[in-house]
Amino acid sequence: MQQIYLESFFRSGYRRFMKYISNIAHLDDKAKQIIYHRVQIIEFFKEFGLLPAKKAYKVSRSTIYSWQGKLKGSGGKLSSLTPLDKAPKARSKRVVKKEHYQFIEQYRSDHPGVSKETIYPELKEYCLLNGLKMISESTIGRIIKELKGKGKLPCHQKLSYYASTDKFVVRNQKKAKKLRIKGYRSKSPGDLVQIDAIELFIDGTRRYIITAIDVYAKFAFAYAYKSLSSAAARDFMEKLIHVAPFTITHIQTDNGKEFHKYFALYIQNQNIIHFYNYPKCPKMNTFIENFNGLIQRQYVSWHQQELRDEIDNFNIHLMDYLLWYNTKKQHSSIGKIPPLRYYVNTLIKQLNLTNPLLVKKSNMLWTGAST
Repeated sequence: MQQIYLESFFRSGYRRFMKYISNIAHLDDKAKQIIYHRVQIIEFFKEFGLLPAKKAYKVSRSTIYSWQGKLKGSGGKLSSLTPLDKAPKARSKRVVKKEHYQFIEQYRSDHPGVSKETIYPELKEYCLLNGLKMISESTIGRIIKELKGKGKLPCHQKLSYYASTDKFVVRNQKKAKKLRIKGYRSKSPGDLVQIDAIELFIDGTRRYIITAIDVYAKFAFAYAYKSLSSAAARDFMEKLIHVAPFTITHIQTDNGKEFHKYFALYIQNQNIIHFYNYPKCPKMNTFIENFNGLIQRQYVSWHQQELRDEIDNFNIHLMDYLLWYNTKKQHSSIGKIPPLRYYVNTLIKQLNLTNPLLVKKSNMLWTGAST
């Protein structure tokens, strides 16, 4: 910040300046800096004249005279040089005729939920036919908000019936704030697991398979259910935690109802951070989407009748497939080795093991999930 030395400019000396500086002590630093700058210009003008002052500070004579007049009128108080509010005293008011309000209210009543962009061309045609001045889309939006506040627009409400009181009650559900992934990157096995659900319709029967894959090590798990609910998703999460060779710290799902209520409560109790995808954005779950396609091509499509009629047997045989997938199948994304081999290699690097007996890699078997 520029240092301003005012003692040399004040003809009555530095004491006069200190006498009046106390009346600006309550102002913020920005206002004080502006006042000091204006005082410097005034004293520079008094000592060197108008032309040097205009050239040095780019201010007009009338401005300098105005500041001098304020100082003289206030008895030399520096607070008189405080910059004034530049907001207009008489703000322009929105000029909207009652016909605009009536048209928008009627149009929204006939077509609930339409946007201001949809109303604009219709209102424009109405104004041309009736000789009215057209208003902007922003004004239409403000009118819609105003009409909503006054309760003049139809609003769809969900009702719940309570048999104990024989009354219908309006459900006002507050949307829970969801944590988005926002570029989070997995750094180790278990750091981020993507979870999804597959819905299948087999000869008139619905079946569901919940799937999961670790983004870092590509370790995968799946289990079939007769119904898709938050209780089923919680059961799946319990099985996943049991069979995973690592600790899960973050999960990522879509916004499906199965990933709320009991599932969300269980995740919270396990201290696992839950990321939700943005709506209608399946590309955020690319790893689990690829696995879903793979498991359907390689296993589910060949066992559909078993999935429909004997879901328990389907899950038992599914474990055999997943055991092969995690311990035998080569994955190009992790160096053409199985996920559990990749996990063991990563674990060895993290522990920095040098003992040959410890470095010997084990063909560790995967713990089976209870059916």
